[in-house]
Amino acid sequence: MAGRCFHVAWIFFSLFYLFFLPSHCFYLPGVAPEDFKTGDPLLVKVNKISSTKTQLPYSYYSLPYCQPDHIVDSAENLGEVLRGDRIENSPYTFIMRESRMCNVVCRKVLDKKAAKAFKEKIDDEYRVNMILDNLPLVVPIRRPDVENAVVYQHGFHVGLKGKYAGSKEEKHFINNHLAFTVKFHKDPLTETARIVGFEVKPFSVKHEYEGEWNTKTRLTTCDPHAKRAVTSSESPQEVEEKEIIFTYDVEFQESDIKWASRWDTYLLMADDQIHWFSIVNSLMIVLFLSAMVAMIMLRTLYRDISKYNQLETQEEAQEETGWKLVHGDVFRPPTNFDLLCVYVGTGVQFFGMILVTMIFALLGFLSPSNRGGLMTAMLLLWVFMGLFAGYSSARLYKMFKGANWKSITLKTAIKFPATVFAIFFVLNALIWGQKSSGAVPFGTMFALVLLWFGISVPLVFVGSYIGFKKPVKEDPVKTNKIPRQVPDQPWYLHPAFSILIGGILPFGAVFIELFFILTSIWLHQFYYIFGFLFIVFIILVVTCAEITVVLCYFQLCSEDYQWWWRSYLTSGSSALYLFLYAAFYFFTKLEITKLVSGMLYFGYMLIVSYAFFVLTGTIGFYACFWFTRLIYSSVKID
Repeated sequence: MAGRCFHVAWIFFSLFYLFFLPSHCFYLPGVAPEDFKTGDPLLVKVNKISSTKTQLPYSYYSLPYCQPDHIVDSAENLGEVLRGDRIENSPYTFIMRESRMCNVVCRKVLDKKAAKAFKEKIDDEYRVNMILDNLPLVVPIRRPDVENAVVYQHGFHVGLKGKYAGSKEEKHFINNHLAFTVKFHKDPLTETARIVGFEVKPFSVKHEYEGEWNTKTRLTTCDPHAKRAVTSSESPQEVEEKEIIFTYDVEFQESDIKWASRWDTYLLMADDQIHWFSIVNSLMIVLFLSAMVAMIMLRTLYRDISKYNQLETQEEAQEETGWKLVHGDVFRPPTNFDLLCVYVGTGVQFFGMILVTMIFALLGFLSPSNRGGLMTAMLLLWVFMGLFAGYSSARLYKMFKGANWKSITLKTAIKFPATVFAIFFVLNALIWGQKSSGAVPFGTMFALVLLWFGISVPLVFVGSYIGFKKPVKEDPVKTNKIPRQVPDQPWYLHPAFSILIGGILPFGAVFIELFFILTSIWLHQFYYIFGFLFIVFIILVVTCAEITVVLCYFQLCSEDYQWWWRSYLTSGSSALYLFLYAAFYFFTKLEITKLVSGMLYFGYMLIVSYAFFVLTGTIGFYACFWFTRLIYSSVKID
C-alpha cells in the first residue's frame, strides 16, 4: 500500500514538473537512449502475463517462476497501472555483448497447486511479457504466405498443450528454456552500443543431469559450447508434480538498425492499403454529404431566402410555407433543456481532449516507448478540459434563460464521470474477485477521485462562472408566446427513423479504423497510426455536421421546429452502431469464453460507446445550431 501511495505522489510531482518547470531536454522521460559498454550488466524486467482469451492480466510472480532475492516493483505511471502493467525485476541478467549459453536460472519442484496454476494459464494461452531497456520482448514468427516476411508476437506463451509420444490424451508442457537474442547498434566513434532489439525463442525441454542437484551440476541436455545450447528438445517438459529446471541462452547480434528506428519493427503494419481504403471510403461519404449540403445552401436556401425577402403584401406573408413558417418557434427552449446543456458541455470536454491528444500523438509525444503515456495524457486532458465543459454548458443554459447556474454546473461536472465511474467500479470489483493484476489499487482509485473532485470539478465551476457572466447571444428571430402545433409528419421524418438513419453515415466513416483500434486494445497489439486516425477523426466531424444539417433542414421544411434534441440524437445514434459492431467483433474475432471476461469486454465497450455518443451528438448539435441561426438571420421577419 505504501508503494502505491508513493506512485500517487509521483504522478502529481511529475505533472508539476512537466507543466511548470522549464526543461532543456530533447527526449521524453523514459525514452532517452542509453549507451552500454562491453561488460555492462543488462537487467531484464518482467511485466504482467496476459491472454487475449481472458483479458485478465496477472503478475508474473503469480506463477511459481524463478524469483530474484528481492522483488522490486518499478515506479509506474497512471496509465500503466490502469492497463494492468506490473513491472518487476527478474533473475535474468545479461552481460553486454557476451553471449552465454545454458544458464541455469533455478530448479523448481512443483506441488499440486503450482502445477494446477501452470496448467490453467496454458489452457488460457497466457503469454509472458518481459522488458529490456524499455523494449518489449517479442517472438519472431515467419509468415508462410510471404517470403522472408516476419511478424512479431508480443511475449512468449507460458506453455503449450498437445499429445506427445503416442499419448491418447493431451498434456501440458511448459516453456522452461528461453533462447534470447539481443540486437545492438554499435557507435562507430566509441565502443558503446545501444540496444535495438529483444527477441526470444521458447522451448520446452525436460532437462537431465547426473548425480544429485547442486549449484555446479552440469546438464546433459544442454551444451554451453554449442551454437544452440539445447541439444535435446525432443523430450518436452511436462507440467506435473516433479522438478522443472529453468534455463536460458543469450546471444548478441550487431544490427544496422539505429536506436531512433528500433520501434519500427514493432509498429510496422502490413495493412496500409486497408487504411487508405478506409480513408477513400470515408471521403466518398463526405463528398456525397457535402454535395447535398451545397445543394441545400446554394440552391434551395438561396431560392427560399430570395423569395421570402421579396414578399411585399400581408396576403403573401400569410401564405408562406416551409422552414420560415416556424420562425416563431424554432428557438423555443426544448423540454429537459438543462440535461441537453449538460451533455453538450461534456461533449465539448471530450472533443477538446481528443483533439489535443491527437496533436500530441502526431508530434511524437505519445510514443509506445513511453509506456502508459497515451492513457495518462487522455485522463489529464479530460480533467483540464473541464474548464471548457463548464463554459459551454453555462452559455447554452443562459441562452435558454436558465437561472440556476450552480445546479447545471454541478450536473456537468458529475453526471458523465459518475456514470462511468460506477461502471468502472463494478468492473474493477469483478477483476478483484479474479485476483488479477488488472484490478486498480486503492491508491490509484484515490488519485482518480482526487483528479476528479480536486481539479476537474473546480475547473468546471470556473468555466461555468465565466460563461454565465458573458452576455447571451440574441436569437435572430423572436419566439412566439404560444407554441405552434406540429403537423403530422411523413413516415420518413418520424423522429425514431430519422435518428437511426442519421447515425449510419458517421459510423460508416470510421468503422474500418475501428477494427484496428479494437484489435490493438483486445488483442494486445500496438496502435501507432495516428496520422490515419487524425484524418478519420476530421472526416467523422465533417460527416456528423453535414448529416445533421441535411436532416435538420428536411425537418424544418416539414414545419417541425423541435430540432434541439433531434440534432443531438441524429449524429449521436452512431454510438448504437458502434456498440453493435463491438458485439459483432466479440463473437467473430475474440475467443473469450469466460463470463467475467465477457462482462469486462461489454462493460468497457459500453463506456466507449457512451463517450462516442456524447462526442458525436455534440458535434451534430453545434452544426445544426449554427445552421438554424444562419438561415433565420438571413430572412426578413416582420
